[in-house]
Amino acid sequence: MKTLGLLFLSIAVLSAQETTDSREQSTARSKVLELAGAFANDGYKVRDGYWSGVLEPGKPQILEVNLFAGNAYWFSAAAPAPARQLSVTLYDENGRPVAGEIFQDGSTAAAGLLPDASGRYFVRLELVEGDKADFCLVYSYK
Repeated sequence: MKTLGLLFLSIAVLSAQETTDSREQSTARSKVLELAGAFANDGYKVRDGYWSGVLEPGKPQILEVNLFAGNAYWFSAAAPAPARQLSVTLYDENGRPVAGEIFQDGSTAAAGLLPDASGRYFVRLELVEGDKADFCLVYSYK
């Protein structure tokens, strides 16, 4: 198993998309907003903006985020077919996995966290099963 530090050698940080969505990107965004809506029922607010791109098998995407102690977060992702299973994992600034809640349901996945300390964290999104596909990732907080 690779460590998070080694993954940075081959992975670009995701950037917010400002371009017109393809049909697959729109489908991914619709699916992820449906998932994030479930967290809204628990008082979470979906952050404006999203990250999207293409996931390929064996090439996870990493997003660097700044989180604040006292806030709770959910990072939700979705991808249309041919993606079959996604994984969202959270890491601290040293690249160690952090304990939190995990949700996986086929081509949608989420990870929740109530950080003990404010600072830099990393969200790792991986295509576990399936073929290259567009994805969309959003986060919710309270």
